[in-house]
Amino acid sequence: MEPEPKLELDFKNTEIAFSHKSDKELKKMARLFRLMNNPALVQIGSALGLLAINLRLPFSKYFIKQTLFDQFVGGENLLDCQGAIDHLFRNNALTILDYGAEGKSTEEELNHVMNETVRAIEFAAANTSVPVVSTKITGLVDNIILEKLGRKEALNEGELRQYEQLRERIDNMCSRASELGVGLFVDAEESWIQDPIDDLVDEMMALYNHDKTAVYNTYQLYRKDKLQCLKDAHKKAKEGGYILGAKLVRGAYMDKERDRAEEYNYPSPINETKAETDKMYNDGVRYCVENYKTIASCNASHNTESNRLQANLIHELDIVKNHPHLNFCQLFGMSDNLTFNLAEEGFNVAKYVPYGPVKEVVPYLIRRAKENSSVTGEMSRELGFIDAEIKRRGL
Repeated sequence: MEPEPKLELDFKNTEIAFSHKSDKELKKMARLFRLMNNPALVQIGSALGLLAINLRLPFSKYFIKQTLFDQFVGGENLLDCQGAIDHLFRNNALTILDYGAEGKSTEEELNHVMNETVRAIEFAAANTSVPVVSTKITGLVDNIILEKLGRKEALNEGELRQYEQLRERIDNMCSRASELGVGLFVDAEESWIQDPIDDLVDEMMALYNHDKTAVYNTYQLYRKDKLQCLKDAHKKAKEGGYILGAKLVRGAYMDKERDRAEEYNYPSPINETKAETDKMYNDGVRYCVENYKTIASCNASHNTESNRLQANLIHELDIVKNHPHLNFCQLFGMSDNLTFNLAEEGFNVAKYVPYGPVKEVVPYLIRRAKENSSVTGEMSRELGFIDAEIKRRGL
């Protein structure tokens, strides 16, 4: 029997990466990413943008909508997102919807987030190209409750009532997702509130992840303990007779985690070096692919080598490329070289599409701009691909 030919994935193929962009859209992207390639400008612009939105200054909403919002957000509501969803699907990419709400505290706000997420699940069920909806526990309960549980402190009567309301909210969402055949990603948070979230998501997986995976937890593999947590959760799932849902990310709170560890004098939970995180992340990818029958995973990474690793493993193990347990995901508006080249090759790949009113998603947009400024090299890399395609087209 002839060995399988080696998988040749060219993530530098800008023709495929930007085939869905017109010349005008491509030039607009180039202008925006050049601005974002200046960390000082991003820092000043972020502060001014947030202030302008909070003060409701004239034209501030229009300016944000025409720049960052247009690039990184699907729309202000679900119906607004349909254009982006259809556009992605025409280019063989799926959509993961994420309502841009976090850090809510009043009962009215918390219920609104739950109801909006249920609406998104129902909307996804009517779109074959939207297999998953994402949610944040910090949009469903006052963070004080999670912090106390993270410190293993007893909750008072009122706090216990709030926690039970959280359980009811998340159960409502998970049961609806399971009923309609839609996946629900639960985002990771800071280490000091993550343990109670893990406990709650494990509980929901045990209830709803039997015949099909409805609920996914998120593992931040820049944390020293999270690869072992992933393996422990898998062991627990196998013993409990359910499928583990696992979204793998590197992590989003590195500076905050290290600063807090220093302030409170405890060892930082974050790996000391990027190399350690890369190794741990890739070990996590390898573990999920090798155990794909009992783990439904999503490789939610912008790292070229981590995406290449999963694609190669699927190929080497002779697993069907679009197996429902093996998925890739990148953020809307970024890393099109990964998304559309993976899609072209026939893998399950989605864009993570946030949506919501401009004021609600501004914190998300600011985080995107800061995280991906030239300090990380992300913007320079993106700009390099855009410029290469502009040159290829002779623009």
